[in-house]
Amino acid sequence: MAVSGFEGFEKRLELHFSGDDPVFLQLGLRKLDFESIQQVLEAVQCTVVSAVGNSYFDAYVLSESSLFVYPTKIIIKTCGTTQLLKSILPLIYYAHHHLGLTLCSCRYTRGSFIFPKSQPFPHTSFKDEVLYLEETIPSNLCFRKASIMPSKSSSHSWHVFTASDDSHIPYLHKSSSSYTMEICMTELDPILARKFFRRPDDGKTGDSAGKEMTELTGINEINPEALICDFAFDPCGYSMNGMDGDWYSTIHVTPEDGYSYASFECIGSINNDIVHVLRKVVQIFRPATMSVSLTCSDYSNEIWSRVASAVEPLGLKCRSCAMDQFPAAGSVVFQTFTSRRKTT
Repeated sequence: MAVSGFEGFEKRLELHFSGDDPVFLQLGLRKLDFESIQQVLEAVQCTVVSAVGNSYFDAYVLSESSLFVYPTKIIIKTCGTTQLLKSILPLIYYAHHHLGLTLCSCRYTRGSFIFPKSQPFPHTSFKDEVLYLEETIPSNLCFRKASIMPSKSSSHSWHVFTASDDSHIPYLHKSSSSYTMEICMTELDPILARKFFRRPDDGKTGDSAGKEMTELTGINEINPEALICDFAFDPCGYSMNGMDGDWYSTIHVTPEDGYSYASFECIGSINNDIVHVLRKVVQIFRPATMSVSLTCSDYSNEIWSRVASAVEPLGLKCRSCAMDQFPAAGSVVFQTFTSRRKTT
């Protein structure tokens, strides 16, 4: 917990692994026992509060955000003052010694912290994070790039580090229609934010209170087909993971006045209705400021224009758009939006 308030902006780490045994890879990282997962999270300084799985992957709601485990891919997203990058070494160790898997790609992203001075090492600055990553990941990940993608507001930059070995780069370009979308929202509508506070002594569990918030806010309508694992914190705050086949979605909310924050992330197809998802998310939170980062194999003007056209009718104006290419991730498009009622 930061002195000034809870840090909502998440740090996100995505690691890809490879192996030689195709039969073993059907489960891969999903064969990690829960004790090993707990030890990884202990290094990060968070715990599991709820979990669900399907035939494609396992999803964990954490005390600070989420964890997704696929056979050859793991995504950890944590907020607050967690030390996310300290998960890399134990994950490499468990994957190699227990499962025979080798790290072949790494991607780290985050927005600009609300309370940067409260962050512990190695998250004290992006420079420190990059140095830590450079020293931690194995040398076979030789294609590396770090970049701070700017916006018109210095408080809304997007930080990206990617690294890959030469075998992973062709793989990333096999599916040009898929994307990862990360939305960060601040200054939430106060009335809507109050829906993420629990009533004192409500007698509910975190799971049952979370289910109530999911239905009350309309989060269950973003993707009606998704299996949702949700959790409400006491006295306030909310997290959910959604599962739809091999696609995940996740939401995290810090609703307190003065530093309210919400995030939405999903993986999907550009051919699907990205407009519906964006509009539904904006309607649920009504942020005064929002950033959208899209990571995909191939950049297209259609992507950023569809994002802007989706949210502008809801009162959000696009203030900046930046694009960059990363050898281990493809293209990243970063856009910022502010409410028309908000002065710039």
